[in-house]
Amino acid sequence: MGTRWFRQHRSFVLALAAGLPLVWCAVAAHLRGDVTAATAALVLVAIVVGAATTGDRVAGIVAAVSGGLWFDFFLTEPFHRFTIEDSDDLEVTLLLVLVGVAVTELAIWGGRQQAEASRRAGHLNGLMATSQIISGQFSPRALADQVAAHIAELLDVDSCQFIEAGAVPADGAVIEADGEVRLRGRMLNVDRDGLPTLGEVVLPARRSGRVAGVFLIVAATQIVRPTLERRQVAVLLADQVGATITNV
Repeated sequence: MGTRWFRQHRSFVLALAAGLPLVWCAVAAHLRGDVTAATAALVLVAIVVGAATTGDRVAGIVAAVSGGLWFDFFLTEPFHRFTIEDSDDLEVTLLLVLVGVAVTELAIWGGRQQAEASRRAGHLNGLMATSQIISGQFSPRALADQVAAHIAELLDVDSCQFIEAGAVPADGAVIEADGEVRLRGRMLNVDRDGLPTLGEVVLPARRSGRVAGVFLIVAATQIVRPTLERRQVAVLLADQVGATITNV
């Protein structure tokens, strides 16, 4: 399951993040003679790490706070009350929450670094694969279909298809040669607002500065925010297709 699945089922993920610490602390309370408070706290940290690996900071923090509350309720005296009389128990509870939040931030940071490395590798693989198709004797249509698939994956959109000699609409969203997205002459803040979800986003495939065809990009089911770097790579891929088209 990837981060997209977790985004699509966020309510379920948040419910698990809040509920699993409750379940574990209730179980640990019944096994109080066999499970120490330190062991229970370590298991709670593991639950927080699991929540954080979903890439959702809120899920990690919810798990950390839930763990602290239920640890207090079930495993510190007086039991079954949200009060702590022993200073050592108070210290453990506070450390549990703080460590949980810190682990969440570290897990999210590590996930972002790994995702960025994967994206960069994907950019290179896409360019290399496209170059291999160009160097082989494939038809422009085969190249265009291959590039369309790479662009859809690169931008994390629903679909992408190529239309030869397609026109660039005057009132539609267009990914320009510099990777910026413009709509009716106005530059959009994709990092903040994402790609437009209404209608198609046009990515021209250019040859010698002229439009040889267009890629029609659909991002209707969710808001996606591809970085400027990824949009610029998409422009490079599209222009490789444009370079193979001679009827312009």
